[in-house]
Amino acid sequence: MIAQHDEARGQLDMGKLLAARRLAVTACPYLATALHALAIVPSPGVLTMGVDRYWRCYVSPAFVAATSVRDLAVVWLHEVSHLIRDHHGRAQTLMERSRRQPAAGSAPLDPRHPLREQLRLNLAMDCEINDDLVVGLTDGGGGGLRLPDGAVTPARLRLPRRELFEEYVTDLRPVSLRGDVVWLDCGSGAHAGSTPWELGEAGAHPLGKYAAAAIRIRVREAISKTRGPIPAGWRRWAEGPDEPSQDWRALLGSAFRACLAAATGAGDYTYRRPSRRAGSLGGAVVLPGLRWPLPQVAVVVDTSRSVTDADLGSALSEVAGISRAVGVRGNRISVYSCDAAVHTVQQICAAHEISLVGGGGTDLRRGISRALSCAPSPDIIVVLTDGVTPWPTVPPSCRVIAGIFGSAPRYSEHTGQTGPPPPPEWAQTVHLR
Repeated sequence: MIAQHDEARGQLDMGKLLAARRLAVTACPYLATALHALAIVPSPGVLTMGVDRYWRCYVSPAFVAATSVRDLAVVWLHEVSHLIRDHHGRAQTLMERSRRQPAAGSAPLDPRHPLREQLRLNLAMDCEINDDLVVGLTDGGGGGLRLPDGAVTPARLRLPRRELFEEYVTDLRPVSLRGDVVWLDCGSGAHAGSTPWELGEAGAHPLGKYAAAAIRIRVREAISKTRGPIPAGWRRWAEGPDEPSQDWRALLGSAFRACLAAATGAGDYTYRRPSRRAGSLGGAVVLPGLRWPLPQVAVVVDTSRSVTDADLGSALSEVAGISRAVGVRGNRISVYSCDAAVHTVQQICAAHEISLVGGGGTDLRRGISRALSCAPSPDIIVVLTDGVTPWPTVPPSCRVIAGIFGSAPRYSEHTGQTGPPPPPEWAQTVHLR
């Protein structure tokens, strides 16, 4: 995907840049989906390369001309890592938390100095990324690539090794921001600040939060399926929640597992599948094997116009998190896209297979009814919604979990009031913060 920028594009060696991206994909194939999702924007205003929150990659033609293909490949890997790890969203969360700190000097960032804190965030994020790249490019899986000279690393800044940029920010004191690091700017896709060379929301080829969440899920699944050498930092990221600064995924996963155990039982013994231990008895005794039944799960996703793009991204990530948490695979999960009608019904094996369609009014009763009418009928129905919907007057024949998106209160078309009424008592409600 290449954005049009006629003047700068005439100076950019696109063949060299794409060859570097191909080399980056070869070195780290688990990042291929994210690398190919970036829109290339030639821009003489950026010093090297940078990214914005809409997954555009701004490239300096002069930098490409002066840099080898191998070094460009490492820069590709570096910049896309900012977006995969949602540094933009995490930086916003950290800044908001700093604004709410009551005691002076206790906040991790100082909102009174946004440009200085932007640089601190960028340096801390580069440390989080590059300490993984050092390992990944030198342990046999990097295709002979290495970090360019002068790259920001914890060792260069004399910082102890950490896992997350939120920890590096605490170690990185403002007095250390000097020398040749003061010009560093990887774009708002990293530090969530402002840059003069970005196109903004109205620019070409913006990528929304829903699409970005789908890309992150694909990268997670690619990492989990890769048997070759992968840096431990990427492994930890793939195994962790999609947004480490929030805890609502763990809450919903806990509620889901509780309903799962109640709906299916804790397992039972059966002679249809003899125990593997029976062989040690010489065939004299046949022992029953333990059978764990898997539930049928229906996930009704609210895709009405009152649901934001960020909510849809959260819903997509939540489906992936629930399926991983309980070990449900194959055709045991059905996903229903529903606004005032049911648009899609999908049996999924992986979260990236989900397609969410809608944008009209809201009546999730249709999605719940459709799920109950399917064979086999669901054991559990999970409804992911903003809550602005009517609910069935009669409790469904199976357990229901209502996951309510934690966005700001919105006007209800059914009650005429701001803020939806709570779900009925027969639904186990979890507020997604």
